[in-house]
Amino acid sequence: MTPLDRPLKRSLAVGDETYTLTIDPQGLKLVEKGRRKGLELYWSDLLNGDAALAAALNAAVAGSPSP
Repeated sequence: MTPLDRPLKRSLAVGDETYTLTIDPQGLKLVEKGRRKGLELYWSDLLNGDAALAAALNAAVAGSPSP
């Protein structure tokens, strides 16, 4: 198995919007193409069950609708 020791970036389209997904050792980040801020989810939050709470908090702080 290959360790995740540096960020891995991929582009994806959701409807008419294009996003950049970055996966790194700390977690993942989904950002609309051309923007700097997006939704972040840390691996530790995902593993201990705080993922939904963290996603809702990030969405509220960013001012975007929750997924």
